[in-house]
Amino acid sequence: MKREILHKELSYKIVGTLYKVHNNLGRFCSERQYCDAIEKEFKKEKIFYKREHPIVFEGEKSNKVDFLIDDKIILEAKTKSFITKDDYFQIKRYLNESNLELGLLVNFRRRFLNIRRILNKT
Repeated sequence: MKREILHKELSYKIVGTLYKVHNNLGRFCSERQYCDAIEKEFKKEKIFYKREHPIVFEGEKSNKVDFLIDDKIILEAKTKSFITKDDYFQIKRYLNESNLELGLLVNFRRRFLNIRRILNKT
């Protein structure tokens, strides 16, 4: 069974932006610096986004996603040696609570940019 890539064109633009930011800043900046650079590029590319958008879990205290892009894709930026299972489960939780289908988990700390597409199978 062949499946379509979710939000293909938007994903392509986002990934291009992430590579541009990584190429410009390198791998040893803070998460805040990467997010500021991503935001600047999103504005240039006219990509609609919400930064630090709250996600409420069953009426409890909310968490904030780094970016909610076009009300379709969650983007979480990390600056760690390795992405952990906890990072993966964090974005899965965000996808479940927001009823979205696609999340991008990006780690800027690695020599080569590490981007993971995470699907919320409904």
